[in-house]
Parts: sequence; C-alpha cells; structure tokens
Amino acid sequence: MKYEPTIAVLLPCYNEEAAIAQTIAGFRSALPSAKIYVYDNNSADRTVEVARAAGATVRTERIQGKGAVVRRMFGDIDADVYVMADGDATYDSSSAPALVQRMLDEQLDMVVGCRVGEAAAAYRRGHRFGNAMLTGMLARLFGRSFTDILSGYRVFSRRFVKSFPVLSVGFEIETEISVHALELKMPVGELDTPYFARPEGSVSKLSTYRDGWRILGTIATLYRIERPLWFYGAFGAALLALAIILAMPLAITYAQTGLVPRFPTAILATGLTILAALSVFAGLILDTVVRGRLEVRRLAYLAYRAPGEH
Repeated sequence: MKYEPTIAVLLPCYNEEAAIAQTIAGFRSALPSAKIYVYDNNSADRTVEVARAAGATVRTERIQGKGAVVRRMFGDIDADVYVMADGDATYDSSSAPALVQRMLDEQLDMVVGCRVGEAAAAYRRGHRFGNAMLTGMLARLFGRSFTDILSGYRVFSRRFVKSFPVLSVGFEIETEISVHALELKMPVGELDTPYFARPEGSVSKLSTYRDGWRILGTIATLYRIERPLWFYGAFGAALLALAIILAMPLAITYAQTGLVPRFPTAILATGLTILAALSVFAGLILDTVVRGRLEVRRLAYLAYRAPGEH
C-alpha cells in the first residue's frame, strides 16, 4: 500500500481579503489531499469571511505578529508535512507538490522556496538588498546559510515543527526558523519558485527599515544565545585590548623610573582586565548551558520519524 503523508497548508493572514480566496484555490488545486488552514491575525477587513467561503478551516490568533501566528499554527496542527506560505497570492502554489516531493524523496526537514521575482513590484530592490545582506551575515555567524532566508514559502517535516520553540513575534520569524535548522544541523534543501506581484487591493505589511532592524536584532540576540563563548569572548577581548593600551605607558614609565605616576589609569586598566576575565568566564559557563539546551532540542527532534518513513 502506497504511503500517503498527511499534508497541512498553513496560511497566516492579516487583511488579505483581496488575495486569500485566490491563494486557497491555488493550493487546493496543487495539493488536493491537503487540509488548508487560514490563521487570521486580527484582520479589519473580510479576510475571515472570504477564507471560510473559499473552504478553508479558519482560526484566529489574537496576539499580533506573524511569529505569534506561526507559534499557534505549529502548536495546533498535527500533520506529516506542513506547507507554509503567505495569504497574499505572491507565492506559486503550483510549486508546492515539487517542494513536498523533494522533502519526501530526500528525507529533508525543511525545503525553502527561494523567490525568483516575476515582476519588479513583486520583490522590491530594498528588500532584495536587505535579504542578501542578512543572508551573508547569517552565513558568517553560523557557518552556512540559505539563498533566501526571508522566504515565507517553506515545507517542514513534523519533527522540525514539533521541536521548534518559536520565540519571535513579528517578521523575524523566518530568521529564527533558519537558525533553528542550522543549529540542529538538519538536512534541508532549496528550490527556486516564482514570486509574483500582489493582486490589486493587497498591501504589504512588511516595513523595509523597521522589520529589517528587528531581523538584525534577532540575529544578534540569537548569536548571543547560541554562541555565548564567541559573543562574550569578543567583549572580553575588546576590554583586554583597551586595558593593555592604557597599561603600556604605565609599564614603560615603571620600567624606567620604578614609579607608577597615574594611579587612576592603573586602577582603570586593572578593572578592565578583571571585567575581560569575567566576560570570558561568563561565555564559558553559558556555552555549557547552551550545549545542554541544544541536546534537549535534538532529543525532541529525534523523537519523531524522518519524513517519508511510516
């Protein structure tokens, strides 16, 4: 008997009355056996009514922000394969079967739909530049990255979803998802997918600068949490370098005269050296804690079967 995985299509929505029906119809055509869920995030228009009329299962998340919606979706829904996209009809629903098949064939835990803009209005130059910058930064911080870390079009395995402790609130959720996969060294893949302009009446909720700063802050926070030895070690090294710069003239004067003429500077250099040592020790202690947390997350991840196994 052929194995047929259960598939859930997850569509977070906020004021997508103009596009949600088209999005639902596209995924229903592409994945006839999938169950489609629309999670409304306090829309002020007719998104809920339109989505329900289109045949989707509609639920509501009151905490504002895409991260909050993803947290609720991942907690509520049980399936073998999760297809997540935005409800604005910008992602190519016809690519979904290929994304799912790639996951099952190669037993991957996440497949990212990398956006290939079909129109200039679909993928603005500022967003393209910001995405490239953040992608490169993530690669430098964590050793590897994805071509399009901010893509909202992704397919997940059950063990990815159920081992992922969502902490983000807003649009930085895609960055957190990427870091989770990198930290647990999950098998992941990418597939180019068309990216379209929004239908008339649909407006982007992403702010290039505000959300860009939030994503940068998320990367810094995640690096502090996941790489504490390097993070606090860098502070320690900077403090020690400053202490050495301040202490060198004092050391030269002492070698020549046997006197220490500037006691405040000497005290400051000593204090900076102590702070540098404390910073490094804090990094060492936190690194041990992080290793324990990572082991717990890895065990939660391994509690579920690989995609395609039954």
